[in-house]
Amino acid sequence: MKTDDFDFYLPLELIAQTPLEKRDTSRLLVLDRKTGDINHRHFTDIIDYLNEGDSLVLNDTKVMPARLYGVKEETGAVVEVLLLKDNGDNVWECLTKPAKRIKEGTVISFGDGKLKARCVKVLDEGIRYFKLEYKGILYEILDELGEMPLPPYIHEKLKDKDRYQTVYAKNVGSAAAPTAGLHFTEDLLKKIKDKGVNIVYITLHVGLGTFRPVNVEDVSKHKMHSEYYIMSEDVAKILNDTRKNGHKIIAVGTTSTRTLETIMSLYGEFRGCSGWTDIFIYPGYQFKGIDYLITNFHLPKSTLVMLVSALAGKDNIMKAYSEAVKEKYRFFSFGDSMLIK
Repeated sequence: MKTDDFDFYLPLELIAQTPLEKRDTSRLLVLDRKTGDINHRHFTDIIDYLNEGDSLVLNDTKVMPARLYGVKEETGAVVEVLLLKDNGDNVWECLTKPAKRIKEGTVISFGDGKLKARCVKVLDEGIRYFKLEYKGILYEILDELGEMPLPPYIHEKLKDKDRYQTVYAKNVGSAAAPTAGLHFTEDLLKKIKDKGVNIVYITLHVGLGTFRPVNVEDVSKHKMHSEYYIMSEDVAKILNDTRKNGHKIIAVGTTSTRTLETIMSLYGEFRGCSGWTDIFIYPGYQFKGIDYLITNFHLPKSTLVMLVSALAGKDNIMKAYSEAVKEKYRFFSFGDSMLIK
C-alpha cells in the first residue's frame, strides 16, 4: 500500500484559516460506510445520530501555549522551540527550528531569561531534548511567553486562543488540539446528555505525529511517535456496559479512536489504565473499540486520512472527500466535520 494512494486534490482556498464565529454552525458530511451514501447536514444535527444508551467519547486534553521564540545565548540568533513531550525532571522533547544550529550544550533564553533551555540530546528530524530552567510554575510561564502551536497550514493569527481549545479541555499536555471536538458547545453537549447519551472523557496528549508527514513510499514502513493516554475505571465500565447492552460507541476524533483501539487491542476490553501508544491505523486494520467516528477533513497522504480509510474504506473516503471539495467544505483544523457511521 503506497502513501500516494491517499493523495487527493484540495484547492488551497478550502483550508480554513479561522474558526467560525459559532462552533456548532459548521457543516457535517455524513458517510454511511456500508453503502457509501453521503448526506449533507449541519453539526447541530449530530444529535440525530446519537441514541439513548450510546456513549460519546471525548478527549479532554488541553493544548499548551507550547510554541516559544527565544535567542541563543552565545550568538543572539532567533530560535523557535515547540514543546512536545515532558520526559520528566524538566527534560522536554522539542521540535526546533533551525535545528542544525542547536548542538548539545546550546542554551536558548526566552523572555529575557525567565525561561532557559539547555540542549541535552540531539536527534534526527529537528528533534532536540532540552533541560528547562525557570523559577515558579512552568505552565504559568508558558501562558506568558508561549503561543498556541497552530498547524503550519494556518497563516492567520488566532484572535482568541481559547478557540484552539475544546470547551471541555481540562488536562494540560497537548502540542495540538483534538480538533474534531472543536465543534461542540456546552449547550449541544447538554442536549446530547439530556437525550440519554453517556458523555465520557479520556485523555490523549497529542504530540509529534500531528506535525509529521508520511515520508515513506510504503505505508507500512511509517513509524508513529508515541503519545500518552489515560482512561479511568469509571469510563471503562461505562464503555464495557455500552457494548454489553448493544449500544454504540461514538469516538470524537482520531485521538479518542487511537486511545480506544489501543486499550481494546491490549486487553480485549476497556480498562482503567494509562500508558504510551504508537498505534498506526491504516486499511486492513480491524476496529475493536468504536462504532461511529466524528472527525474533521484531513491532509492528503496523512496518517489521519489513512485511519478514516481503514474505518470507511479508501474508495468511500476518496469519494466523500471529492464531494466535500465540490461542495466547498472547509478543511483541516478549523474546518467542517464528518460523521462516519
